[in-house]
Amino acid sequence: MSLQKGTMKYTGGYLAEIDRLKREIDTADAIVIGAGAGLSTAAGFTYSGERFKKYFSDFEEKYGFHDMYSGGFFPFEASEEMWAYWSRYIFINRYMEVDNGTYKNLFEIMKNKNYFVITTNVDHCFQKSGFEKSRLFYTQGDYGLFQCSVPCHQKTYDNKKIIEDMLKFQENMRIPTELIPKCPECGKPMTMNLRSDDKFVEPEGWHCAAKRYEEFLQKQTNRHVLYLELGVGYNTPVIIKYPFWKMTAQNQNAVYACLNFGEAYSPDEIAERSICINGDICKILTEIL
Repeated sequence: MSLQKGTMKYTGGYLAEIDRLKREIDTADAIVIGAGAGLSTAAGFTYSGERFKKYFSDFEEKYGFHDMYSGGFFPFEASEEMWAYWSRYIFINRYMEVDNGTYKNLFEIMKNKNYFVITTNVDHCFQKSGFEKSRLFYTQGDYGLFQCSVPCHQKTYDNKKIIEDMLKFQENMRIPTELIPKCPECGKPMTMNLRSDDKFVEPEGWHCAAKRYEEFLQKQTNRHVLYLELGVGYNTPVIIKYPFWKMTAQNQNAVYACLNFGEAYSPDEIAERSICINGDICKILTEIL
């Protein structure tokens, strides 16, 4: 089955669509939440502008990049400098409290529902706002984890303590050499557990979460399921967006909902069972709550 993006931006008026979504949330047998970068952006995790300048103005001045994402791919002069950059990046996007209420409101809406979350976000916001770990599948990794860069084994390591030390002891955009993380097995450099190539480590916990997600989906065959897509773009549509479209098309009792700022649409094939709300996700969730 091949579904194509429709031209529809709304399936109805803004407030009417919010009312429809409320009813679906209240009556659905199960809710499958698919979350992308747009959800965290709505929560305040912006990667450019004022927030970037607040924490990375020295890197911007020296190297000329203007957002955190670009800096993540920059070929720094030394590992000490790279980790000075990444320790700030990880701390403000993983350990610092940033959420403006978006994730907490989503949790309040979902906490008594039969839900499961699949997300490409790596900022740990779902767990920090109260979502059950057993109902979460982080497909692309976690800013809070290191892995071997080779990798020589399929294991990840919590990085909170070493990230805090990197922040505490860095000077002139460099960390002390002795803080550069090395693999405890082979001694090679560690790297972030973020999917960017075929070296991404999928530890046992990742596979367990993937299995729980598949089992949850299998239990919902022909039931009234709400596939709730939040802030998913086109960087990795095969993980959330396309499967949600396909599963909705295959189940006549399913409803697809897309909340996105500027990109709320659905394929024509499932338009009658779609709720598309083009707007600020934080504001929409507040309205629902």
